[in-house]
Amino acid sequence: MKISQEKMLEYFLPKVEKEGKRYKKNTLIKAKLAPKGMEVVTETSDGIKTKNIAEEGDYFVENQTSTSEMYLVRKNVFERKYQITQSLSEGWATYQLREFIWAIQITAEDIQKFGAEDVLDFTAPWGELSIAKPEDFLVLPPEKDEIYRIAHKEFKETYKEI
Repeated sequence: MKISQEKMLEYFLPKVEKEGKRYKKNTLIKAKLAPKGMEVVTETSDGIKTKNIAEEGDYFVENQTSTSEMYLVRKNVFERKYQITQSLSEGWATYQLREFIWAIQITAEDIQKFGAEDVLDFTAPWGELSIAKPEDFLVLPPEKDEIYRIAHKEFKETYKEI
């Protein structure tokens, strides 16, 4: 059973407000404009995370982790959240995240609250299926209006508590 964004926020937002911590991304990303219709499957160290299809103006991002996971970010979100640090070749550039995030580590008990055993299936903010496993991090922007998953290993490689 796939859990909606609304149900995820209903359950996890109070936990984040009580136990969550603020983090800042301590690595740069590489990004360029994505062609409309481009399908990107995000794979992390523990397998496929989610997929997304580019809309006009979206950015194609390569995270600078050991997995080099790739994903799409909507134009309005990207331009608000990221600042260019260096232009590269072939349309690529490096960017730094401007803002912090809220995060909480998910537990097996959290997953079981939704009637799942070891993997929680939920709707990502972009409408596709995403998963969360124990020890992964559930992340919210400063506005706390959406929730998504970052795999444990990739989170530890890219974020630092502030």
